[in-house]
Amino acid sequence: MKYRKKPIIIEAFRFGFDETPDWAKNLYLYDDKVTIPTLEGVMTATHGDFIIKGVLNELYPCKAEIFNSTYEKVL
Repeated sequence: MKYRKKPIIIEAFRFGFDETPDWAKNLYLYDDKVTIPTLEGVMTATHGDFIIKGVLNELYPCKAEIFNSTYEKVL
């Protein structure tokens, strides 16, 4: 079987490039990395990764290449 991702709108920002939104201000920053408590455990984002706020308000990191092939900007 094949499945398509439902068209949902998420919030995200690129770590090190974009201003950190209020919903991500409590993440722990060290050196050039940030630790993110996710539903699967603690993950790390590095400079250039996107940090996504999901539909359940959960946060998780995503490499830029994957983000850019999965999401498009909503105006």
